[in-house]
Amino acid sequence: MSEATRTTTQEGPTVGPDTVRDHPADAAVRNPSGQQGAAGLDAARVSWTVDGRLILDGVDCTAPAGAVSGLLGPNGSGKSTLLRVLAGVRAPSTGSDEAAHARFDGADLLTMPRRQRARVLALVEQDATTDLPLSVLDAVLLGRIPHRSLLAGDSAHDREVASAALARVGMAAFAERDVATLSGGERQRVHLARALAQEPALLLLDEPTNHLDIAAQLDTMRVLRDLADDGVTVLAALHDLNLAAQTCDHVVVLADGRVVAAGDVRDVLVPEVLDAVYGVRCEVLTHPRTGRPVLTFAPQD
Repeated sequence: MSEATRTTTQEGPTVGPDTVRDHPADAAVRNPSGQQGAAGLDAARVSWTVDGRLILDGVDCTAPAGAVSGLLGPNGSGKSTLLRVLAGVRAPSTGSDEAAHARFDGADLLTMPRRQRARVLALVEQDATTDLPLSVLDAVLLGRIPHRSLLAGDSAHDREVASAALARVGMAAFAERDVATLSGGERQRVHLARALAQEPALLLLDEPTNHLDIAAQLDTMRVLRDLADDGVTVLAALHDLNLAAQTCDHVVVLADGRVVAAGDVRDVLVPEVLDAVYGVRCEVLTHPRTGRPVLTFAPQD
């Protein structure tokens, strides 16, 4: 990164519960095809409490249609919980004057029947495991269940979709392997393939680069970028801020269960936000080839 040059930020979002900024280009990112109704994900007032502890505190979160959105924040900020609530794995806490919603394509995901929701969205969780003796192909075929009747077996089309999903994540050669014999990174890619086999319009991912080496991380982010270019709305929780800066169109930063900043990566991934949220000293450089932000970090004095 010796060729990188430092950028100066004239204005940056201040950290606070109401800091939600959009870049002027976001309107085009939200609807790159220009089609009516391509509004992406719009979640509001999402809260979740466990044992009297407020994990999510009235979160408002958007993910533009046909874009890669990064869900960022330190450990314990509520990223995984928010994804699980949006996916219907957990129900949002009640008690506020206005109920939470998570609208996508004109429907509320939080009230949608489970089977219908599984045809709309897929969730890739981190460290998902199974004790069942499944081949890789059979594990990916589980993603086809929402698209067939309850008693139907795998069709030729199902197997074609599953095989294509494995090829897309670079795991076609592992189709007959037992899932239990795979490394953590290989299993992570199988779970991504299972989600792709669902053919979702909305893809939620919790640390999709977990356990992956750097080449596999970049390949996974390329897959997400390609999916967004194909019209899929992608929302991924990420710890690596440089991966987010390199790939994402839009980011949402959580801290202590609240949104502190959201918008274009160039507006949000700045020292004014990151220093306070992560407790570090951040500098923003510019990548000499892509022009995207490159972040460096040092401990606070």
